[in-house]
Amino acid sequence: MSKLASLAIAAVALAALPLAATTVTAKEWTTLRVATEGAFPPFNSQTPDGKVIGFEPDLLEVICTRAKLKCETVIQEWKGIIPGLLSGKYDAIMSGMSITPKRLEVIDFSIPYTNSPSTFAVMADNPLAKALGADARIYLTDEGTTKSSTEIATKALEGKTLAVQTATIQLDFAKTYLKGVKTRVYETTQEEDLDLKAGRVDAIFASGSSLVSTLEQSEGKIVLAGPKFYDGLLGIGSAFGILKDQPDLKAKLDAAIKSTIEDGTVKTLALKWFHVDTTPRQ
Repeated sequence: MSKLASLAIAAVALAALPLAATTVTAKEWTTLRVATEGAFPPFNSQTPDGKVIGFEPDLLEVICTRAKLKCETVIQEWKGIIPGLLSGKYDAIMSGMSITPKRLEVIDFSIPYTNSPSTFAVMADNPLAKALGADARIYLTDEGTTKSSTEIATKALEGKTLAVQTATIQLDFAKTYLKGVKTRVYETTQEEDLDLKAGRVDAIFASGSSLVSTLEQSEGKIVLAGPKFYDGLLGIGSAFGILKDQPDLKAKLDAAIKSTIEDGTVKTLALKWFHVDTTPRQ
């Protein structure tokens, strides 16, 4: 073989190396470590003996069965839940986390398995129950109705204190649409509820689904107030948070979620835990 031919063969071999080096073998997912806050009823919470209960644990059991996954639940404090995923502490998040453009910058999501509006909760005898505006569906993509409804809410909350949970889309909403309103940030919904009852805050802004537990435990003393807000920075629904570049895991979860939506499992569990159908629009 001539030197020229040898060099040509070597060049072809070298050119093929980068392609071979970057070829990624699809991962066969058989087990899945799933993080949940365990303090966000009725999405997820813990019983005194440590069992995790709620809408998401029930749905997770069905999804894992259909996706043929052995799932393990990991309890993780909310403010560290995305950093924990990024550091490899677990494989996915299922904790009432909405899909938002901001979160999509750092992680990926499955398709949504539930979609709940965000709204206010106040003490039933507080004038804010009426002052926050009409009970109407407001889509943040509609700039006109969003502007008018948030202006009414901002005026009603003047001189008042609004409770929001840390690192949530509701906090983002308050910073964007309720400028000038004094906010107090909490680690858990339970802390918000206690301070509302004690008069240390005047209203809570949270997911309508998570407020179900608040209303039930208050025995009529706390009520929902004002509009129900959807879309925009509030996201298009709650989904599994996963690492980017995991198409096999996403496909597996998406297929299982889609089947639970199509056969009514999501609706059944939503009615059980939220008393309202929160099946996301497909």
